[in-house]
Amino acid sequence: MDIIKVMDEPLANKIAAGEVVERPSSIVKELVENSIDAKSTTIEITLEEAGLTSIRITDNGKGMTTTDAVRSFERHATSKIENEHDLFRIRTLGFRGEALASIAAVSKVHLWTSDGVNGTEVDIEGGKVLNHCAAALRQGTDITVSQVFYNTPARLKYMKTIQTEIGHTIDLVNRLAISHPDISFRLSHGQQVLLKTSGSGDLLRVLSDVYGMAVAKKMIPFQAENADYKVSGYVTLPEMTRASKNYMTVLINGRWVKSYTVNKAVLEALHTYLPIGRFPIVVLQAEADPYLTDVNVHPSKQYIKVSKEGELLAAVREGVHAAVKRAIIVPDAVVKEKKKTATPSVQESFWKRPERSTTAVSEDIASSDYKSQPSSSWRVEEDSVKEVDLTDSAGLSSRNSIETTYDESEIHLQPNSEFLDEFIEQPKQESLFPKLLPVGQVHGTYIVAQNEDGFYMIDQHAAQERIKYEYFRTKIGEVDHKERQLLLMPLIFHYSADEQLKIEERLDALEDVGIYLEQFGPSSYTVKEYPSWFPAAEASSIIEDMIEQVLHTRKVNIAKLREETAIMMSCKKSIKANHHLTMEDMNQLLMDLGKMENPYTCPHGRPVLIHFTTYELEKMFKRVM
Repeated sequence: MDIIKVMDEPLANKIAAGEVVERPSSIVKELVENSIDAKSTTIEITLEEAGLTSIRITDNGKGMTTTDAVRSFERHATSKIENEHDLFRIRTLGFRGEALASIAAVSKVHLWTSDGVNGTEVDIEGGKVLNHCAAALRQGTDITVSQVFYNTPARLKYMKTIQTEIGHTIDLVNRLAISHPDISFRLSHGQQVLLKTSGSGDLLRVLSDVYGMAVAKKMIPFQAENADYKVSGYVTLPEMTRASKNYMTVLINGRWVKSYTVNKAVLEALHTYLPIGRFPIVVLQAEADPYLTDVNVHPSKQYIKVSKEGELLAAVREGVHAAVKRAIIVPDAVVKEKKKTATPSVQESFWKRPERSTTAVSEDIASSDYKSQPSSSWRVEEDSVKEVDLTDSAGLSSRNSIETTYDESEIHLQPNSEFLDEFIEQPKQESLFPKLLPVGQVHGTYIVAQNEDGFYMIDQHAAQERIKYEYFRTKIGEVDHKERQLLLMPLIFHYSADEQLKIEERLDALEDVGIYLEQFGPSSYTVKEYPSWFPAAEASSIIEDMIEQVLHTRKVNIAKLREETAIMMSCKKSIKANHHLTMEDMNQLLMDLGKMENPYTCPHGRPVLIHFTTYELEKMFKRVM
């Protein structure tokens, strides 16, 4: 007896709907993409109950003929591709021909459309056409999807709360608006307008509509181009960060995609700019021949394969790197007054340093070892900074702002720092670091300096950490470590048998950073010498940390190992808090800092100095009103 049967079309469409229609935002995505492909200049999205009750999309696109209006709900019916060769040059957002059939299979659909010649009205319920008649002739399409998953209750019960579902939709529409600034979008939920863009074609204006004016003002443009890719977009200055990568938007040929490698390239370009665990707000547009991309790898079309990916990543790094270098300025302390509160001390209210010893560190900073080398640094007081999300949704779902809550005054840091990039060789430019005259020290931790523009506070640990970081990174990068220091008493390190196997496989990586291990007994190693520039006082702990890095990394990346080692060495070797400096020491530190490629942030991305302008000083003391 034959047991294999061909499924009927309604059942097949319900199964397909499981891939295409995950939640209401999936329906919005498919329908809005159809409107974009139809050359619409205005798209309006109206939701009821986050789209579970009703989703209405209205556009002024090309519309459909009477025949196409009915045929579009058949599975694999599309106007985007005609043969297999078209799959390799897809320029439209949609092309599968499954969306409308899948949506109609699990909901009730009312379609009104007109191509300017004929108007058509179609009613479909559970995939079956119930009504098909003539309609008015206004150009465009108006489609309403109601009672989503009414005939698949198992799917309906897995829907999240109204707030969560509307959050996904807002996030999606924001990205679609960003990817098509020439289209006017309007998103409404009930009587509330959640997003409205002008469609003027100005991307920065759309970013202002999405994130708010405060964020848009902190964004700088970037661009780069090579033989295969043209990259452009906007990235926020390092002061404006978020705790999630979800604010990084990647667009390839106008399509929003999720790309881990492109996000990683952006972060590499901003290395040492950003504090640990913080991410920039980025909109990155990449244009390329469609033959270099394959979007037919996932039903959502959000994951694509890219040919010549190395060229794309190089362009991303180059573009973001150059933009940040051009935007380098000294961070300012902007003071805003509030009434009926006491004035806190600047140090206590504005900054919180990591825990440090309260005893002075016995280190000779006047030695030649100091003069050519970097430090842990400060960070904004986390308890005083809140990210405000107006829609309670994750990601791009609202205009986000940073609200600071100080008693008397607020300081917004603007650290626009220049960073060192391993992947790009740029010609050196004249340093923009201001000429500073040291005048004193606060709590043995912060240097106070001045010039004609006001006064500056410099974190001495962060400043020297930057100096030492650039020094150590250069030294570690030298292939031939000829200048070596022999040890009177070798350093001995003990490891278990399984760790020894890993070390044996990765000895070459350690040798590339100047560490040569010799076996000493069954599971021990000795180090008899190391590069002469190595910080002797912390040599044992640094070498041990380097071995730990190698042990806990599956595939050792030499460039990354060198980078992490330079950061670790600079932090351990730099002067700490409560270390009192002479005026000569402070002057030398500032002179060395001014020679650095990036004198504005420490290797961890935290600010080295802030600027109090003369105007702000006069304003605080009521010399100007």
